[in-house]
Amino acid sequence: RAGSYVTLRDLIEEVGCDATRYFLAARRADSQLVFDIDLARAQTNDNPVYYIQYAHARICSVLAQWNGEISSLKDVNLSTLNMPNETKLMQRLSEYPEVVSDAATELAPHTIANYLKECAADLHSYYNDTKFLVDDTSTKLARMALIAATQQVLKNGLDLLGVSAPNKM
Repeated sequence: RAGSYVTLRDLIEEVGCDATRYFLAARRADSQLVFDIDLARAQTNDNPVYYIQYAHARICSVLAQWNGEISSLKDVNLSTLNMPNETKLMQRLSEYPEVVSDAATELAPHTIANYLKECAADLHSYYNDTKFLVDDTSTKLARMALIAATQQVLKNGLDLLGVSAPNKM
């Protein structure tokens, strides 16, 4: 099969370190790598790196608008979180430790990359459907706790892949 090749140095110069690391980690080690340079360069939701980093940045923006202390969310009552997208996001977050453990055991970083993409999709859906800074204090704090936890999971997962988690985009 005919194709072209690009050195890793050229690839990093072309699309950046974050995109290169993510796209390489997102593939099974035993699968053929077809690197879509145009996709890796794109700053759209089609680019999984951009999509995940944008989810992290969106959360940072909401938390900055809230102006509260993240440490104050430690003992927040989450019982007010009963919308389907809240439940789905909480379920997704609960899977994170097992995803990381399995990825380490199986030497399969692609499972973390895929998990982060799914988590970002859940966050974007939640973000689009939800008002976070509501008047009801218990609801507002529960929602802040949920997105703060999501932010931490996204940041930790990106760190494991060697990809940055920008606060603004």
